[in-house]
Amino acid sequence: MFEAKAMLYLYVETPLHAGSGTSLGVVDLPVQRERVTNYPMVQASGIKGKLRAEASDHPNKTSDQEWTKKVEIVFGPDTQRASEHAGAFSPGDARLLLFPVRSLIGVFAWTTSKDALARFCRDAKTIGLPFNWQAIGPEDKSHDPKEAEKTALVAPGNDVTADGKVVLEEFAFDAEEDQQVKAIAEWLASNALPTDSEYDYWRKKLPKSLVILPENAFRDFTQFSTEVVNRIRLENETKTVAEGALWSEEHLPTDTLLYAPLFATKPRVDKSKLPQGWQGTAQEVLDFLKNLRLNRVQLGGDETVGRGLVKLRIEP
Repeated sequence: MFEAKAMLYLYVETPLHAGSGTSLGVVDLPVQRERVTNYPMVQASGIKGKLRAEASDHPNKTSDQEWTKKVEIVFGPDTQRASEHAGAFSPGDARLLLFPVRSLIGVFAWTTSKDALARFCRDAKTIGLPFNWQAIGPEDKSHDPKEAEKTALVAPGNDVTADGKVVLEEFAFDAEEDQQVKAIAEWLASNALPTDSEYDYWRKKLPKSLVILPENAFRDFTQFSTEVVNRIRLENETKTVAEGALWSEEHLPTDTLLYAPLFATKPRVDKSKLPQGWQGTAQEVLDFLKNLRLNRVQLGGDETVGRGLVKLRIEP
């Protein structure tokens, strides 16, 4: 039973390729996606592996023996000794909350949908995060499904509408202002975006650039508005493309916001094997992770070409 919980927010600073392997589709190396909704995601195993790597090599680690003991209690022993006990830390998959889309006005807008917001509310309730808003969508404003499909909700005084329209990529939506959109955006700006001073601009921009789309439109943007990069490898001598070395990769765009629930149980070892100062509580497990004070990490593939830089925030 999980006894300690928190929420991890991941703000994408450079395009993120959390790959799902090769594909026979248009893109050779697509990103991971949920099976039912087809929203982009980052699987929990990738997040746990990255956090373990950061903990294992953390600059603040104390004596190797004590630090290794803590890492193994939190994440589990190495593969060769995996049968001894399980780790006490369990992250969930990183789910999509805000997806940036090119906007005719305001450069880009953060898009989301009632479905994505409702899933976040459910996870936030599980974690115990306090929030003062409800998920809404265009269907709440119109009894006509066809009209709702043409409508996007925006905050009053936003920066992304002109003549009553929101134009994202080449698609136009009727803009309807709603105070609840502003409340959601302000909460996310204060509680989900990074707190550092370099994010002041983005925290101010979010309430003016949040667009809540119809479900189908949001799903389509997350499917067809990701970044696709073609890559090649040249032969050293001829400087021509090596055979079979031309491929395409899909990336989550910069300024995407994901979240992942974090759970912890009591350490699954005998009390005699606990590190010095530990009482064997689940909160100690979660506090170990929080006290790493991880700021930015590289997640996913293509580290050597600057991809996958992600800013982290853990709440509470």
